[in-house]
Amino acid sequence: MSTNDVAETAPGWLAESELEDVRDRVPLVYVDAVPVRVDHLGRVQKVGLLLRAIPDGTISRAIVSGRVLHGETLREALWRHLSKDLGPDAEPQLPSAPAPFTVAEYFPDPRRTGFHDPRQHAVSLAYVVPCTGTCSPAQDALDFSWLSPEEAVSPGVAGEMSSGHDRLVRMALGHVGQLP
Repeated sequence: MSTNDVAETAPGWLAESELEDVRDRVPLVYVDAVPVRVDHLGRVQKVGLLLRAIPDGTISRAIVSGRVLHGETLREALWRHLSKDLGPDAEPQLPSAPAPFTVAEYFPDPRRTGFHDPRQHAVSLAYVVPCTGTCSPAQDALDFSWLSPEEAVSPGVAGEMSSGHDRLVRMALGHVGQLP
């Protein structure tokens, strides 16, 4: 069975040519997740960042991010992307009623909002998600690291991020009252 056969029969999936057509015409819905470790009072102790190879050939630090599929709830999309990127033992603690800490609009033109996706216009709901299990790089991630909040927003680490993810990490830490 070819990849196109799977795409055509799996509900919620589009063939690559169909996805390109949609990306040219319609903003897509995404979820962004900032994985965190928290103490017993819910204070952020660590921020989890992936290391990924970007299509332009560079390597970048990133948060968990991905599309919401047709017929999929936001909770299901968050769970799928967190499990896919951080491994099956990550144990993300999703709230019963997920509410994003912000909404980010990604555009092909990075000057538009500061959130950049060269492929498309995407609207992403961003969440802070505590993970209690063992996180390890999965799928196309090269590495995964837990950093202190201070390290995660440091100029050196922020400079290693692309697409505006450094801004989302700062916003996430500000939202939970942990911005250094």
